[in-house]
Amino acid sequence: MYRKLVLFDIDGTLLRVGGMNRLVLADALFEVYGTEGSTGSHDFSGKMDSAIIYEVLANGGLTRDEIAGKFAEAKAAYIALFRQRARREDITLLQGVRELLDALSSRSDILLGLLTGNFEASGRHKLKLPEIDHYFPFGAFADDALDRNELPRIAHERARSITGKNFSPSEIVIIGDTEHDIRCARELDAHCIAVATGNFSMQELSRHQPGALFQNFAETGEVLAEILTPQLS
Repeated sequence: MYRKLVLFDIDGTLLRVGGMNRLVLADALFEVYGTEGSTGSHDFSGKMDSAIIYEVLANGGLTRDEIAGKFAEAKAAYIALFRQRARREDITLLQGVRELLDALSSRSDILLGLLTGNFEASGRHKLKLPEIDHYFPFGAFADDALDRNELPRIAHERARSITGKNFSPSEIVIIGDTEHDIRCARELDAHCIAVATGNFSMQELSRHQPGALFQNFAETGEVLAEILTPQLS
């Protein structure tokens, strides 16, 4: 019987991707739209790939209709270029991640999933390169919505479809490295564990009042205990 649904963000939480990710997006957008917009300077932290495309191109002067008209082509171009260019050496698996995933996946009472701003195909490729994709049988992705706050309910419904269990808010844990992860967890009243391994410091994250806050995942036992601790409904 599953007791906990644990949903992980990818970038800045599980791993880091070198600057090639930004360059790939810029090249894909230029190929499709003839401009990369503000891709070179835009803050991607915690944002959906789908929303990022709209934002950077709007900053470049394109209308929403102009962006939408070629969005599917741009998405496909980005994914294809990312798969073509990304190599294992471009991915840095963050401290303690593999140990934590091993500990969680060894338990029959925990269902692991993804809640990420990545498109599924490119996000999965990021996970396959350091060989951690197999830990996550399902997820909610940028393919599913433009607003990150919609993803928790999508992930919750997919978890219910897989297991037949309707996880209560106290049984759901969302783990991420930005204020956006903390905010979206509140959509389900889920327990949010924030980790300062991305672009947000401990101090910045603490201002958004996550349920728990860690510098990183180095102390596997402490993080695991926080995930497993029963939460008040």
